[in-house]
Amino acid sequence: MHRETRGWLFVGPFLAVFALTFLAPIGYAIYLSLFRDQAFFGGTVFVGLDNYVDAIQDSKLWESFLRVLLFLVVQVPVMLLLALLAALAIDSARLHGANFFRVVIFLPYAVPGVVAVLMWGFIYGNNFGLAADLNDLLGTTAIQPLSGKWMLPSIANIVTWEFVGYNMLIFYSALRTVPAELYEAAAIDGAGAFRTIRAVKLPALRGAIVIATIFSIIGSFQLFNEPNILRTLAPNVITTYYTPNMYAYNLSFAGQQFNYAATVAIVMGVITAAIAYVVQLRGSREAL
Repeated sequence: MHRETRGWLFVGPFLAVFALTFLAPIGYAIYLSLFRDQAFFGGTVFVGLDNYVDAIQDSKLWESFLRVLLFLVVQVPVMLLLALLAALAIDSARLHGANFFRVVIFLPYAVPGVVAVLMWGFIYGNNFGLAADLNDLLGTTAIQPLSGKWMLPSIANIVTWEFVGYNMLIFYSALRTVPAELYEAAAIDGAGAFRTIRAVKLPALRGAIVIATIFSIIGSFQLFNEPNILRTLAPNVITTYYTPNMYAYNLSFAGQQFNYAATVAIVMGVITAAIAYVVQLRGSREAL
């Protein structure tokens, strides 16, 4: 048996699963996006790129996109900065109980997403939970996490709480791969703690930061669980098109517009891939 044949036998099962669970759904979504259900003209008909033209002109889609983009621009840097500070603190030899803090910070990521949102939803509630108790204690109604003004920051707080530990672990793992010789050389040169962080640790973390940023960008554009669950507590604040994923979901399962929902999904997938690619390209160039 040739070496090339043995290689294909090894990767064959993965390629089959990859094609079935990744390539086939994408292909089917593209196929659906080229058709439209014409109820009064004989069912589903081929419309080519008409659905994409409609998506470009869809104000609801772009409103949800801009909302998620704002979420990304503000929440992702804050989350990654907190994760970076936590990783640097745990990696330093000055933090007592480092293993304990590492577990505690990572623990929220182990909580199922739906459970986490429900927990924070009860904390945010205007008529119950911590927010309501604080309002009663202070004799005010100023604390309204589920109001239109504070809904997006409230969701950002939940996501940050969930994923700081995940990103901290990525950064901490990268720090553990830094050769001890670099620290010894920095100490010989008289570098203090902050100089060592700037000259040794941060350059070593550049690749991990790029990876964490790309994952966070993808996760931001996939925002769904948090607003969809909180919508039951604030139906007048969170619309059916609050995020692009919610918009596609409600178009498909509530509006039975499967073809247009597929179009929205494809458009957002292309935008997400383009932004993630730019971030990766920029990070790779800076690494060089």
